[in-house]
This record gives sequence, C-alpha cells and structure tokens, in this order.
Amino acid sequence: LYHSGADPLKVMMPALSPTMEEGNIVKWLKKEGEMVQAGDALCEIETDKAVVTLDSNEDGILAKILMEEGSQGVRLGALIALMVEEGEDWKQVKIPAAEGPPVAPGPIPTPAPSSPAGTVLPNLHRLDTPVSSDPPRLSPAARHILSTHGLDPRQATASGPRSIITKEDALNLLKQMEAKGLTAPRAAQTSPASPQPPPAAPQPPPATPASVRPAQPPVSIPGKPGALGTFTEIPASNMRRVIAKRLTESKSTIPHAYATIDCDLGAVLQLRKEMAKDEIKVSVNDFIIKAAAVTIKELPEVNVTWSEEGPKALDTIHISIAVATDRGLITPIIRDAAHKGVQEISANAKALAQKARDGKLLPEEYQGGSFSISNLGMFGISGFSAVINPPQACILAVGRARAELTPSLDHEDNPRVQQQQLITVTLSSDGRLVDDLLASEFLDRFRANLERPQRMALA
Repeated sequence: LYHSGADPLKVMMPALSPTMEEGNIVKWLKKEGEMVQAGDALCEIETDKAVVTLDSNEDGILAKILMEEGSQGVRLGALIALMVEEGEDWKQVKIPAAEGPPVAPGPIPTPAPSSPAGTVLPNLHRLDTPVSSDPPRLSPAARHILSTHGLDPRQATASGPRSIITKEDALNLLKQMEAKGLTAPRAAQTSPASPQPPPAAPQPPPATPASVRPAQPPVSIPGKPGALGTFTEIPASNMRRVIAKRLTESKSTIPHAYATIDCDLGAVLQLRKEMAKDEIKVSVNDFIIKAAAVTIKELPEVNVTWSEEGPKALDTIHISIAVATDRGLITPIIRDAAHKGVQEISANAKALAQKARDGKLLPEEYQGGSFSISNLGMFGISGFSAVINPPQACILAVGRARAELTPSLDHEDNPRVQQQQLITVTLSSDGRLVDDLLASEFLDRFRANLERPQRMALA
C-alpha cells in the first residue's frame, strides 16, 4: 500500500463551516520541505462561505502536497498533503496508494472467444453479469436522450432520488460514448438478434398539420455550437451551490408571510447632517440596523428560531446584513447591535462588508445571526420581498428613499402639503413563529424608532 520511506502525518480536508461539503485549494502558504509548527498557516481554502486559512495541528515538515493550488471540489476528509516528523527525510515520505474516484461506466463489451474465463473488466458491464429484472428508473428527459441516441440505460450511473437516471446522467453517458466513438443515431443501430430487413421503397411521409408537435423534439445538448437547443454549462462555485440549496430549503419548508410599511427618513437625514459636521460619517442603513435591533429588544418574541424540537428563544441580538460579492450573497453579523451606537455599527458594517468582498470572513463573523436585513435601495429598488435565512424567523427588505408630497396640518391646524423622504420596508416572517399581529406590531415600532432616531441613535 505504500512506497518506501518515512511514515506520513496526513493532512485532510477539514469542515471549515457547518454547511461545507467540499472545498477548493486557493493557495499553499508552505512549500514542500519547509518546517511547520502547530498553528502555522498551511494553505487557504475556499469554502461555501469564504476563503479560510487552514492551520497545522502538528509540528513537522511539509513533505508532499497532494492537492495543488486550484484544485476544485475537494471532498471533506480527502487527503490534501503529507507531513513527516522533524528529523525524518521528507523526500522519502510514504505516499498512500491513490484511491481515485469511481470511474463512470463504459460501454457493454463484446466477449471474445479467446478471453480467459474469469477475466474481470473494471467498471464495465459484462454480458455474463446478472442484470436486475427491474427496469431502470428514468426521468422523461433522460429517457428521450437515451432513446434518441440508442444508449442502454443500464450503462448510466443514476444520481437522482430513488436511483432515478436524470438528464445530467444521460448527458454524461452520451459524452462518454461520443468520446469513444460508440454512439450512433437510433435509426442506424441494429439488433444483433434479428436480421436487417431488406430496404423498402421510400414512402412519402403522411401530411401533418403545421400545429402538430413533432414526436421527438430536439434535445438540448452542451458543446454543439450552432445546434438547435444548444447551451453552455456554467460551473457553480461551492458558495453558489449552498446558496441555491438554502434558498430552495427556505422557500419550500418555511411558510413565508409578508407585511409592508412606509417610514419617514426626515429625522434620520437631518441627524446625519448634524453628525457630518462633527466628521462622523454614517449611512441610512446604519440607522436601519440600529432601529431593527432596538425594536427586537422591545419585542423579544421576534427574536426566535425554529428547530426540529420547535421554537427557540434567543438571548442575543445579532443582526445579519446581506452583502453582495462576486461569489454570491453572504450575511456577516453585527453582534449585540442593540447595545452599540450608530457610529460603532457603521464601523463594524464597513469592515465586515470589505472582508466579505475579499473572501476573508471568519466563520464566527457570518454564523449565528438572529435577524437579517437586505437593503437594495442603493440599486434604485423601490421595494421587494426577501427570502428568510433559516433558521432565522425574519428578514427585513429595504427599498430606496423617495420624495413624496403628503397632506398634513400646520401648527394652526390649517391644511398644507409637505414633502417627505419615504422608504418602503417589507418584513418576511416565518408564519410558525411570527403571526400577522406580531409582524404588524414589529413594523409599527420599527417605524417609530427610525422616525425618532435621537432616542436610540447612541444607545
């Protein structure tokens, strides 16, 4: 099992976030033959959330890098490097025998009379291998692709639920067959058990109305430029796959309820001007974060999460703020936001947003939030509904500020028209935890806090 040499200390791909299933090797920070002490940074790994540094747990010498920089989709527990103890010859490290991933099944081989009995062809279906009497389970798209190209569905590796062969499984088999030159149109294939009938005189096709759909519509196949229905496959990063999984989980398992309210930003904008005179620069979003945190403190019933055992009340108020990055959306956390002033919230938000865009967030900086805020106002969005970030109970969607003329009364109760700077906020809440009455009360108190920022700005 081993090449001769020193016994290795194995470095495995660790789980660097709760939702991580695989990682990408971004950069090795140590070279082969370099001394390593416990706690030294070995490499940078891109998880589904950020780029995280992997620290060594052992003292020794980095003997062999098995996963080079740029390696994608390295599964948890996979061997990525080997170390040896100090004093051993790192160049003679014992390298474990490679256990490669299973190879996709190939075509059904035709047994030759001269083949010796008992010869095993790995990863290939043998004609003398018993075949299950149960027909393979096919999705409609997979059935069409396989039948169109005359492929045996038993050669496809099923990846769908309940061993269903999906469209992707059929396309993978088609690519393998094309690479080996073993595919042919269905009409060109013949059955070895029945003789080819003599060619018949061509018959004119029956006339069909133009509205009748073809019996076999063209199939979309990647890598066929100019072909009807062609497309380009875009590789999804770990982060994009996790985002897709969590969004689907949220919308399919959480009963979303929505409530919307308009808030007047006049007092916030005036306070910002006064703070700017003292060279204190804060954004409207910083006041929104503070107002949400103070409102949660006043209504702790909103500060809950859902688990398999039922509702769980939280004793901390950590606000998750949505930050858009090139790799996808991530939600770093303003911890204990109710106990921080707007200026401190602003500094925290700017630092976390920059770390998120650089992919340098630590796990504790994006895990454990209790309430989320997503602000698209800077993109000109008037209002929208956001998807809840499980296991949280609520997310607040914030639109852009807009000027509106509204009727009011002056100090002598005479009617007048005044201009207001309004924003629309929409609360998406988990109906199992936050009912409509509680959501309405939350928005009413949130508006009161935001429209009177002096009472909570520096709390």
